[in-house]
Amino acid sequence: MTTADWAERALAALLGRVAVTEAEVGHRFPLFADPDGGRWTTTGRGSWTGGFWAGLLWLRALHTGAEGDRAVASACTGRLADWVPADTATRGLILWYGTALATGDARAAELRERAGRTCLAAMDPRLGLVPWGSAFGGPRLLARVDGVPGMVPLLAAVGPEGAAAAGSHLDRHLDVCLHEGLLRPACRFEAETGWRACDDPPPGWSRGSAWLMLAVADAIHCLGADERKPRRLAAARQLAAPWTVAGAPLVPAADAALPDGPSDTSAAAIAAVALLKLARTAGPQATEFQARAVATLHHLAHAHLTGTGAGRPPGMLLNGCYDAARGTAVRHELVWGDFFLAFGLAALIGLVDVRAA
Repeated sequence: MTTADWAERALAALLGRVAVTEAEVGHRFPLFADPDGGRWTTTGRGSWTGGFWAGLLWLRALHTGAEGDRAVASACTGRLADWVPADTATRGLILWYGTALATGDARAAELRERAGRTCLAAMDPRLGLVPWGSAFGGPRLLARVDGVPGMVPLLAAVGPEGAAAAGSHLDRHLDVCLHEGLLRPACRFEAETGWRACDDPPPGWSRGSAWLMLAVADAIHCLGADERKPRRLAAARQLAAPWTVAGAPLVPAADAALPDGPSDTSAAAIAAVALLKLARTAGPQATEFQARAVATLHHLAHAHLTGTGAGRPPGMLLNGCYDAARGTAVRHELVWGDFFLAFGLAALIGLVDVRAA
């Protein structure tokens, strides 16, 4: 079976699951689904994951070409508009991934433009980044690696000033969170002492390196060459190393400090997409990155994606971990895991350009 064959079959299963989910959740947003019956826990406004549900709906519309599917995706994207003024760097995740695949949709284009300009206005010139924000509680002046992906291309899309802000946002996170060769997923700024590492998320959080690698890959593509590009390329290689070293598991532990704890397929799916993007840089490791990405997507599609006759709905990417420390949804289907697996598969079969989102 060729790559196109198995990738198309897996993508069709995922998008079939999207249709079932749409019927179940209505105007709410799916967050995670239990691994047995597949029933979704939902949110009314989408939380930080709402853009991934809209992105899945746009992938379905691209796959089917049906006007009805485009209308559903467009309406879902419109429901993300309330997040534009929200004080959170996760607006990158929400408003980039919820609009990036909406080719030819005027409402999505306007929303993306407005979101990019609002995030540009939220740049803190003292810190050189868009702060994590207060929308989800806790300290506001944080640099968190999950506040970088999506934010970089969202800012870069609003012209030269936005591109400069995108570069600053990424580079400051690299300086703070990738400190002396160690990944610190979250750091808090204190006026007296500067940046200090937080305990949550922990240093071994698998999505930490995946999120930051994804952001770096996007920056390499959308920001072009400047004096910081060598630093970004070096960071990309550093972040990719644990994912590509010989013997590394295709699906990592959700927390490296808990090797016998839950794994996280969503981290693997994010990393696979990041590696596909890095493979397009045509650097010396392009072939290695491409091969590892394809191997990861193949493994997820064959070992963790439910099929027919399994006693549960087909097309569920299982063994995602929402929060290992709190025991929340530790072997579940996660909406962002579904999105990144579907997007990676769509890129493999040529349905989308991997640099599109």
